[in-house]
Amino acid sequence: MARIIIIEDEISIRNVLKNILVDEDKNYIIDEATNGEEGVAKIFSNNYDLALCDIKMPKLDGLEVLKKSKELDYHLPFIMISGHGELETAVECIKNGAYDYISKPPDLNRLLTTIRNGLNSKNLNQEITILKKKVKQKHQMIGESKGLKEIEKIIEKVAPTNSRVLITGENGTGKELVAHSIHEKSSRSKIPMIEVNCAAIPSELIESELFGHEKGSFTSANKQKKGKFEIANGGTIFLDEIGDMSLSAQAKVLRALQENKITRVGGEKEIEINVRVLAATNKNLEKEITEERFREDLFHRLSVIKIHVPSLRDRKEDIPILIEYFSTEICKEQGIKAKHIEKEAINLLIKKDWTGNIRQLRNIIERLIILSEKTITKNDVNQYV
Repeated sequence: MARIIIIEDEISIRNVLKNILVDEDKNYIIDEATNGEEGVAKIFSNNYDLALCDIKMPKLDGLEVLKKSKELDYHLPFIMISGHGELETAVECIKNGAYDYISKPPDLNRLLTTIRNGLNSKNLNQEITILKKKVKQKHQMIGESKGLKEIEKIIEKVAPTNSRVLITGENGTGKELVAHSIHEKSSRSKIPMIEVNCAAIPSELIESELFGHEKGSFTSANKQKKGKFEIANGGTIFLDEIGDMSLSAQAKVLRALQENKITRVGGEKEIEINVRVLAATNKNLEKEITEERFREDLFHRLSVIKIHVPSLRDRKEDIPILIEYFSTEICKEQGIKAKHIEKEAINLLIKKDWTGNIRQLRNIIERLIILSEKTITKNDVNQYV
């Protein structure tokens, strides 16, 4: 049931707009405001799904109403009602966030179509906001240990810069969470971070994946393709498991970092890029350099800032917090009523040697929640872990 406010000083136009809305959908809840000041007050006091707003009004004009209202609810769709000769003002309203404008007298079909689309955009924006919150929670770093707090301090310092960061640590420690946290706190966060798992891409395809290719450059290249560096232009690229990258691809990545330019496979044209690079590995890259499996010059380019993510064995004080977090999250996902975990069961889990780190812990908690009864006991831990 949509709630719509009509902000219009002329009673005749207000009545026309109200009648149009009632005829369109009798479930619409319609409020009215006779001037801009009253309109702002009502928007600040109520939760609306759409606003129809005149431009020329006493006390506050439509543009001022729009600006003040957007400070409170940026996603509220505003349809501005413009008289003839006010096109310049209407365009200014669009620049300040109005959804659309309609000339007086309003064309019925266009008005109704714009209202429907505006209401749909409100719903879509709400869904996007919810999804963004879920994504942010998914990438949240959980814990109170000294090691984790040190990482958070480094992230706060490095995130606003464009410095490259090399994130090291065992498998399952949460290196990708550190990368996401850096990106979300950076000035590039409006552009999605592009992730590349270097270990999951065959060596013969990694260059095409990173730098793209031209049509006909190899047998299966049926059309031109942009690479991940080109797609990430203006934003951030996260090269996960970079220690598994082939030496030939390493050479091209090094050139991209040195010159801020790439060339597609099979192409000759240089493409300028502006990309922040975050990289992660579970390997000892110094050892890989010694054994000539990783380029030393690339290592120094990538490791302007180094962040080491400790294993779960080195931050056992975080295990009870992680257990509680994963338990709540998994119960919601599975539609299961929240389960209590006995203290003795938690103590047993703390003593485990978590070779798979946080990833392994989450899987174990999911197993215990699914297989145990209402309360997870130490016997459950002994049986299922």
